Amino acid sequence: MRGIDRRWLVAVVVVLVLMIVTAAGCSRKKGDGPGAPEVAVVVLEYEKVPIVTELPGRVSAFLIAEVRPQVTGIIKKRLFTEGSDVKAGQALYEIDPAPYQAAFDNASASLARAEANLPPIRAKAQRYKELVAIKAVSQQEFDDVTGAHLQAEADVKYWKAAVETARINLGYTRVTAPISGRIGKSSVTVGALATANQPAAFTSIQQLDPVYVDATQSSVNLLKLQRAVASGRVNSKGPDQTKVRLVLEDGTPYSQEGTLKFSDVTVDPSTGSFILRMVFPNPKATLLPGMYARALVQEGVAEQAILAPQQGVSRDPKGNAYVLLVDARNTVEMRMITTERAIGDRWLVSAGLKSGDRMIVEGLQKVRPGVPVKAVPFKTAGNDDKATADTGGQKPASPSPKAK
Repeated sequence: MRGIDRRWLVAVVVVLVLMIVTAAGCSRKKGDGPGAPEVAVVVLEYEKVPIVTELPGRVSAFLIAEVRPQVTGIIKKRLFTEGSDVKAGQALYEIDPAPYQAAFDNASASLARAEANLPPIRAKAQRYKELVAIKAVSQQEFDDVTGAHLQAEADVKYWKAAVETARINLGYTRVTAPISGRIGKSSVTVGALATANQPAAFTSIQQLDPVYVDATQSSVNLLKLQRAVASGRVNSKGPDQTKVRLVLEDGTPYSQEGTLKFSDVTVDPSTGSFILRMVFPNPKATLLPGMYARALVQEGVAEQAILAPQQGVSRDPKGNAYVLLVDARNTVEMRMITTERAIGDRWLVSAGLKSGDRMIVEGLQKVRPGVPVKAVPFKTAGNDDKATADTGGQKPASPSPKAK
């Protein structure tokens, strides 16, 4: 009897153990048992994303002209206000015109005398031409009169040129603006001596609407972009490729949109970069020469891009990026990924992820690869339905940039 009770007890224990193991196996298979940790996931999807590069740049004037005298003399007047806007052809300085007026009058008088001497000599040459034909005058006399006629005509041309030169020099006594724009401070005052073509400029004028922004682009980034275009991951022939936006040095976006004009064909060997030149309208003179700004240049469009929330991307000791995913069995899977660049609060992933992957963004500290979990959608404030768009952090993430 005691042996039968012992066997019955062993049988009951075995049955209980089998029931516990079976229940544990079912719970692990389902992954939603009371012991499975809860994690928040986003479902990744392919997106059309503009590839925008932020480049440091400097503002420079569209046109710059230094004002210098072209004649020598004493400055009599300054005819502009420093820092004001001037028009092309506007008088800026007046140099004493008296000696140049005298030179002009002298040349004009000499021209009048030469023109007065020309008609009688021309008539005499015409008569001698007729007389030499009938041998009424010698050939020598005819040649002398013809030479005097040609000399009189040359004198008229000479003095016409002298009058024009004197007129030009007289005009140069009024120093005018070569271009329209904003004029700077004057480096000379009334009474100073101006010297023709002197090295020191009187002042300078800068055209500030529009303006140039010269940005530097790394040649390494250019090579990466070229490989992405060649592989078909990036389309670089969109209609907005020449449109550029600007962020001012205080972090505020500039209201006007610019145009990419050209990129330099030479890489600076000391920096490994080349110059991109952009033109921006500047109607309110917000952009000043020498100002620092950041240019946002759209280099292309990734037609099928995967954007992974940065808070869900980790790094191993070697710096390689990886993420934790929830697979079809509701267990954690670790996957290595390749990140290209940050776009807002997400990483652009070029390898390792695909559309439909469930990426863990919350609860990473509670799980490890191979552990069953309970996956719930990751929600952000103001957007409970679209988990893939706002997954950059605990706070509401900024919306991803869209192609415009």
